Amino acid sequence: MECVILAGGMGTRLRSVVSELPKCMAPVAGKPFLHYIVETLGAFGFDHIIFSLGYKHECIEEWIGELQASGACRALPKLDYVVETEPLGTGGGVRYAFSKAREESVFVLNGDTFFDVDFMEMMELHNASRAMATVALKPMRDFERYGTVGLGDDGIHVTEFREKQHCEAGLINGGVYLIRRSALDALPQKFSMEKDFFEKVVGGGRIAGYVSDGYFIDIGIPEDYARAQEDFASGVYKRYDTLFLDRDGVINVQIVGDYVRRPEQLRFIDGALEALALLAPLFARIVVVTNQRGVTKGLMSEADLEDVHSHMLSAVEAAGGRIDRIYCCTGMDCSDPRRKPNIGMFEEARADWPQMDLPRCFMVGDQPSDMEFAERAGLVGIPVSSRYTLLDFARELISH
Repeated sequence: MECVILAGGMGTRLRSVVSELPKCMAPVAGKPFLHYIVETLGAFGFDHIIFSLGYKHECIEEWIGELQASGACRALPKLDYVVETEPLGTGGGVRYAFSKAREESVFVLNGDTFFDVDFMEMMELHNASRAMATVALKPMRDFERYGTVGLGDDGIHVTEFREKQHCEAGLINGGVYLIRRSALDALPQKFSMEKDFFEKVVGGGRIAGYVSDGYFIDIGIPEDYARAQEDFASGVYKRYDTLFLDRDGVINVQIVGDYVRRPEQLRFIDGALEALALLAPLFARIVVVTNQRGVTKGLMSEADLEDVHSHMLSAVEAAGGRIDRIYCCTGMDCSDPRRKPNIGMFEEARADWPQMDLPRCFMVGDQPSDMEFAERAGLVGIPVSSRYTLLDFARELISH
């Protein structure tokens, strides 16, 4: 899949809190807002992103160059950009960027808006409707900042775009589009996507609407920019909440009849590092919950276990993944509340992150005790084996 990101906005309304930066580069939870968009697109299967640049394009070009020079770029799509020498409007910028696209239909996103949609499902609706363009629509209540979008009786085709006014409930344009490249061929070099394209061709089944109630934020005003700081720091914007992972048999190869006592004994299961890189953008947090009786048996020390985990974390991070915390139970007694299938380690994690949303949490393990742990904690249990690995799970989540 291909995507154009409109990244030339001046951020006039944000000048009081962010100066001398395009809106999409405004720092959010320590990273440019654009980072979260690109990371998410990469996680959901996009292989080509084209940035439409204008105002202060040099800082975005520099950021793209840093990404391409870093190891993280291995997990990202191909990154291209075009630079407007004069303002072309939102539509003109998209059409210019389309010159670098290959596919018949290309996604278009606003660089100052994050909207979690199912891109594959949106594409399926777009193709089935045979529309010139499909607009992602967000249901909202009690608002006046946005105009609303009307759908026909079929619930698919857009019938009108209404002006901004106070609205008790309605669908807004979420700033994610899927457009057939040929649909813009007859338009001039400079034009507005909203006024000169969407509003002029609406009706007759030419524009489809894809409704999604996923996370949405537009950082264009200081109030929402402030809210983004908290949402993106806590991972609220991500599609899933917490991923609990067993260690031996899920991340690394289990040593039958023994324990991984030293870093050099840790051997990752094929695909595990790739899986963790794919899962990182999908989950607010990823934690390991592992029983390690080898310490209490005297076969290894706590320091040995820490060395093993330090080695594991370094390798995961180098591969583009992450593990946010490791909870270990070294006790031997099955009555130990922390020893799986007892849920003491889960309760510790829940205390650390009290905002945890259980319906969006998973537990991946290779033992019956892991699945019992999941059931007791109210998590979705995912059993893995040599036939269904952590990598299979990651790919399934992305394609879902």
